[in-house]
Amino acid sequence: MKIDWDRRTCARKGHVTYAPDDPRLRIRLHAQTALGEVWRCLRCGDFVLGEPHGSGPAADAPLVPRGKVLRDLFILRFLAVERAVRGVFIVLVAAAVWKFSNSQDAVRRLFNEYLDALRPVFKHFHYDLDHSPVVGSIQKAFGYKHSTLLLVAAVLLAYALVELIEAVGLWYAKRWAEYLTVVATAAFLPLEIYELTEKISYLKIATLVLNILAVLYIALTKRLFGLRGGRRAFEAERHSASLMEVEESAGVMV
Repeated sequence: MKIDWDRRTCARKGHVTYAPDDPRLRIRLHAQTALGEVWRCLRCGDFVLGEPHGSGPAADAPLVPRGKVLRDLFILRFLAVERAVRGVFIVLVAAAVWKFSNSQDAVRRLFNEYLDALRPVFKHFHYDLDHSPVVGSIQKAFGYKHSTLLLVAAVLLAYALVELIEAVGLWYAKRWAEYLTVVATAAFLPLEIYELTEKISYLKIATLVLNILAVLYIALTKRLFGLRGGRRAFEAERHSASLMEVEESAGVMV
């Protein structure tokens, strides 16, 4: 099933109409009906009853995303939501590490008390808590210095900030955010691959695949780092996709 991104967006946000000064172009976007004058939507191409939302030179018409550009925007916003969720989660982890660093001894005592209480229960099910990797990792964390934990919390906060900045920039389709996302995501790919060599899990595999696809998709479709003609080709593609440009070219050819 093919998605009509233009009509889908117009149904959600409304139509966008414009009355250009050029008579040849104006007549291609305007018509009279029994109900009154209608203007073509610059996004979906349907005729809309009522006054245009704007008027003036064709060069001043709003550049309305449509077609493939709208699809790319939808994918960017999906990635933005994923970055935002990840950023918020990392902030919560950083806050937990900071809180733990300030009450390390109390948390250790509480953990040991629960461990002593649960040890017989798990032993009944033939599970040795004293040799559990999870328990071992927690006990190892108790040995970290207060300054080390604060440093970990600071690094996590910095990482979360990068994720949240990416999320905002991607949501508004900013080109600097696309560069930041590609560079930051690619920088962590070796670490994610190394973690898979230590222990394989479906979540790690899914995260790695998603990040690789995100890097390739953004770099290629947005023509970053000079790929596929670079920024000039990207801007030309955006303009050639606009209805105003299409109709203007058709008007010249007539």
